[in-house]
Amino acid sequence: MHRGLRPRSAQWWTGVLFAVGSLCFLVAALASLWSSASRATIGITFFAGSIFFTSAAVLQHGTAIREVSGPLPAPATLRHPSTWPHRHVDVLATLVQLVGTVLFNVNTLLAMQDHLTARQADLRVWAPDAIGSICFLIASELAFCGTCRAWFAIRAHDRDWWIAAVNMLGSIAFGIAAIASFVLPSGDVAGETLSNAATAAGAACFLVGAVLLVPRSPRTRGLKMRVPSAETT
Repeated sequence: MHRGLRPRSAQWWTGVLFAVGSLCFLVAALASLWSSASRATIGITFFAGSIFFTSAAVLQHGTAIREVSGPLPAPATLRHPSTWPHRHVDVLATLVQLVGTVLFNVNTLLAMQDHLTARQADLRVWAPDAIGSICFLIASELAFCGTCRAWFAIRAHDRDWWIAAVNMLGSIAFGIAAIASFVLPSGDVAGETLSNAATAAGAACFLVGAVLLVPRSPRTRGLKMRVPSAETT
């Protein structure tokens, strides 16, 4: 076995769990677009994917906490990503990501309820989705800064950069999906097709990020999801 593959390491399991969650979201979103699968089956698939996301996020956040050391950085340094300690950024990014995945758990679970009014759907389903998507965007930017030591940089030779970049794209796609899934007073979804298509695109990005993460060594270098986030929607 290649020494980069360590099936029992936390890093390996994080990548696998994120990959499975992303695949669930991808399949469910595509089924929503093109297949005749039942609403219940699609809903269960989304919810299962969110559980995998949360499991991976818990594992990743726990790993980040165990690896952090030293005092917290001075507030004045936070304006300059190049001065941020890697491990502290990891802890914050994975915590925000974890909050996002839990909100997606709520979103995908309540989305399976029938006979919701437009207001109920927006409060119970859309709001957790929208807030969870914002969490994913924040976590992805933190991870990007932690990897690049700057608000934006291109490092095409760096695997960490590619993981952070595809996860950022996934988070943006999930954000678009959340906006498009707002339920209008008439009961219609603002952009159902766009929401499903963006969810599928985001899930595909997160799947790529997770696959890139799996063969790495066990050390954690920021948010390697996304997932995400999952996300979820």
